[in-house]
Amino acid sequence: MLELAGITKSFGGQIAVADESFTVAPGEIMGLIGQNGAGKTTTFRMVLGFIRPDQGEVRWAGKPIAQIDRDIIGYLPEERGLYPKMTVADQVQFFGQLHGMSKAQVAAALPEWMARFEVKGKPTDKVKDLSKGNQQKVQLICTLIFQPRLLILDEPFSGLDPVNASLLEDGIHALQQSGAAIIFSSHDMSNVEALSDHLVMLKNGHTVLSGTVAAIREAYGRTRITLEQPGLDEAALRALPGVVAVVRRGEHYTLRLSDPAAGRAIFQAVSQGGYIPEFSQQAPDLDEIFRLKVGEADA
Repeated sequence: MLELAGITKSFGGQIAVADESFTVAPGEIMGLIGQNGAGKTTTFRMVLGFIRPDQGEVRWAGKPIAQIDRDIIGYLPEERGLYPKMTVADQVQFFGQLHGMSKAQVAAALPEWMARFEVKGKPTDKVKDLSKGNQQKVQLICTLIFQPRLLILDEPFSGLDPVNASLLEDGIHALQQSGAAIIFSSHDMSNVEALSDHLVMLKNGHTVLSGTVAAIREAYGRTRITLEQPGLDEAALRALPGVVAVVRRGEHYTLRLSDPAAGRAIFQAVSQGGYIPEFSQQAPDLDEIFRLKVGEADA
């Protein structure tokens, strides 16, 4: 299990991370979210041992992270880094051998990984001759092929189209099922909701949200209504008690409420006791919560 216990890091008097604590058990996926500069990459670098916290400790299986075998850690940095003149096979072998694999082991595993991520190219192709998307897949293979026990992914979905993002999600789930502890960051809240067992949100280095996605959403109450009903008057919707905002897309409306209890009266008003194609009252999604937390004034 990965454990961060009260880690704090400053650079030149500027706090990058303040008293951060969380755990990631084997077989768990944790999403680390926040604006640019919130402290996500600094957190990753402390977990990796690239920099040391000023206070607190990072531990794996109860031991300080500096004492563990580095071969168990897989890391995909936000800034990708491949050797363009190397072949795909040589590139993957290089990273595989750095993590304790033999050339024969890499050669045996590589075709399966290339098929899993649908890489358009051959092991003998040079990296520079692949498309940008396929180069990114090769980088992912380099990160995953040695089956890390701790996996750190910094913006892994950046630049991937929906099909390739789905392939990456499948690869992450496969590693999760093998018992790996996984942390990833993403600015796409739909990816975070889909993948995370729990999440931590940082703002200016401070933890402002922590818990499962479901628990965080429910803590905000069912303050969002989505409905579809032809012929509604948008101004009349805004005037309903408890409605603080209305967004319209064709005949679909999203209402934000000040009080979840207002939902019943709103349903009666828009349905008038008859049929309504769609009416759903839910907690805000993670994207809306993220925007709310980012917009809050600092304490």
